[in-house]
Amino acid sequence: MELKLAKLNGKPEIFYSIQGEGKSIGIPAVFIRTSLCNLHCVWCDTDYTWNWNTLRFQHINDQNPDYSKFDKKDWIALCSVREVVQAVRAYPGKNVILTGGEPMLQQKGLGLLMHTLKQLDPEYHFEVETNGTMLPLPEFEQQIDQYNVSPKLENSNNVQRLREKPRVYQYFSKHPKAFFKFVVAEQYDVNEVLLLLHRYQIAPEKVWLMPEGSIPERLADRRAWVVEICKTHGFRFSDRLHVQIWGAKKGV
Repeated sequence: MELKLAKLNGKPEIFYSIQGEGKSIGIPAVFIRTSLCNLHCVWCDTDYTWNWNTLRFQHINDQNPDYSKFDKKDWIALCSVREVVQAVRAYPGKNVILTGGEPMLQQKGLGLLMHTLKQLDPEYHFEVETNGTMLPLPEFEQQIDQYNVSPKLENSNNVQRLREKPRVYQYFSKHPKAFFKFVVAEQYDVNEVLLLLHRYQIAPEKVWLMPEGSIPERLADRRAWVVEICKTHGFRFSDRLHVQIWGAKKGV
């Protein structure tokens, strides 16, 4: 079975770093970045996984004269599950993060990958970064250890019918392995978060707020007021450690 992974610097994007966001922030982890996404966030910092030159979605980088959309055939690496297993096993970390793109578009292949790695070493622990628009298949649910659900708000430039799937919200709001991370760019975004938490009965202790930004200065501007909102509502605060350490560099 083949997986479609993001290609970076001519290679499948599998790397060893620390988790920079959310519940597991600071923990060393092996990252596997899948290609393809079912949404098109205007501020996405991994748009080479979906922003193909055959599409017309808006992106903040459109304002940059040196930016161009991506040729799909040049940015996808087709890898067998066996090849990905070998790449992951080359690193010392046992925490593996499936990220994207939207990994849950490839649940069958990733389910097999997780099963194979756990058969080799039961110490492997798997997290998935998902936009919360897809329900897990049984073979995926059986293997995954943690859902990092990052639902998109209006600030993502995705229409509501695409970004908000009630059945999926309801599923994850009650799931003991699911935690929510909301990306906020302006203070009025918090009103939308509060409405969603009320609508789907999501407990505040399952919620992380993270300032949007791929530039340390922008994160610094937003960090102070996001922290205050977390204090007011009992949310957890998530920084973006990888941006603080390496800036907007990919594959770290």
